[in-house]
Amino acid sequence: MRRLMMAVLMFAFAMTMSGCYAARVETGLTPSTQVIKKDWAACWVFGLVPPPTLQMASYCPNGVAVVETQLSFLNMVVGNLTFGIFTPMTIRVTCAEKSTSSLVEPAFDFALQVNASDREIRETFNDAARMAMKTGRAVLVQLPSN
Repeated sequence: MRRLMMAVLMFAFAMTMSGCYAARVETGLTPSTQVIKKDWAACWVFGLVPPPTLQMASYCPNGVAVVETQLSFLNMVVGNLTFGIFTPMTIRVTCAEKSTSSLVEPAFDFALQVNASDREIRETFNDAARMAMKTGRAVLVQLPSN
């Protein structure tokens, strides 16, 4: 009877100490098909010390759509074997699709001249703001290039 009780306790301990944890963060951007995955990212002291920051700017020039972190069964086994000192995790980053601008076809164009006075600049921006409010669309004000 004592062996059975010990086996049940060991099984219960193994099940409670080797669960899977996951978190998902969505930024609101449209996900692309490009996914970067880092298995066994090093966390320390039960995950209190996070893994190093992943620099995604070079991999995801249009931004990040989804970030997922997970402690798999094997990650938790390793964490338990090291008494939580080393707790690896899996990180999965989904890049965002290239976005399109609402100014591709502006409703109205306003252009400022190179030698425009302060009054002309104010009037142009006021006219553009009124037009944007009236139409509910973006209005492009073209600034002069020097």
